Amino acid sequence: MDKRLTVARRELASLRSEKTIVLAILIQLFIAAFSSFLAVGLVSLYDPGSVSGEFVVEFGVTGEAGEDIEPVILREDGWRAVEYDTRENAMADFRRGDVHAVLVVERGPRGRAQVDAIAPDGNIQTTLIVTQLKEVLDQFEQRERQRLSSRLDRQPVNPVPDAGSSPYFSFTYTVLVPLLTFLPVFLSGSTTVDAITEEYDRGTLELLRVTPLTSTDIVDGKLLAMGLLAPLQAGTWLVLLSFQGTTVRNPLEILLLVTAFSIAIVALGALLALHLRDRKQAQFLFSMGLLVVFSATYLLPESPANTVAKLAIGSPSSLTHAMVGVYVGLSLVGYAAVRKVVETRGLRS
Repeated sequence: MDKRLTVARRELASLRSEKTIVLAILIQLFIAAFSSFLAVGLVSLYDPGSVSGEFVVEFGVTGEAGEDIEPVILREDGWRAVEYDTRENAMADFRRGDVHAVLVVERGPRGRAQVDAIAPDGNIQTTLIVTQLKEVLDQFEQRERQRLSSRLDRQPVNPVPDAGSSPYFSFTYTVLVPLLTFLPVFLSGSTTVDAITEEYDRGTLELLRVTPLTSTDIVDGKLLAMGLLAPLQAGTWLVLLSFQGTTVRNPLEILLLVTAFSIAIVALGALLALHLRDRKQAQFLFSMGLLVVFSATYLLPESPANTVAKLAIGSPSSLTHAMVGVYVGLSLVGYAAVRKVVETRGLRS
């Protein structure tokens, strides 16, 4: 074990000279340390309508049924309806910037409403305006369903009422926390590929082989260093988030999940590096393999991001705990595969 720790310390010490890795860690550190300040800007990308502030969207309304959509717009503080007699007049003011969007509402022969929505193209406010347009149309659709419900043979199921949760809460636990827990895992796997392939590229493998270290000791030491890098970072990020006022429940189970993923991804990187022995090829296949693996996890009953979010919020189900156990088992299988390859083939140059 002392031999493996020596290799692990050597690998961790060498990371200080890798500027890309150090920069990636510093970026994660910055996000975790200043998450409460960055959340405002990040939430604006995640949910543009949540940070509209005092911005009032003015809708130019026209068409024979334009008066039917006006009550929907007027009951919201952030919306304003401007009525026009013709579509041409509305479009003229839209091109001059007097209104932000245009809604043309017409009625079909059976009373069905048809709405043409015109929004700016390439404007800095386009995302926010389109978001508000979608909400207007959703509310108008619900109003029309209620108005025409008497024509239905069977009444539809009422939609689930809006819980009105804060976008900052959902962003923090469904995006920010999973992001900070899985980014170190990706970094560890990529670093493992470099740590093994560079021994072949630099010719230092021969020097290691004349030491008392066995091939298993060398690979285990590298896996130990890279496998511990991710949970150490994730643990630090969770502590920094707590200092910023973000309470993270079940931190030990989250770290166990991160450790399991770290071992599995590090094992994947090690297998590719041992087989290909070329950095560019191994890194390319590792990136593609990582994309396939994480895409496939969304076919599971519960994805890793959902597992982390449920644990962080403090509402894990029995399935959540079971999935953590599944990931731990898969990590052990991956490590066993690496050991089998090393014991069978060794580290031939």
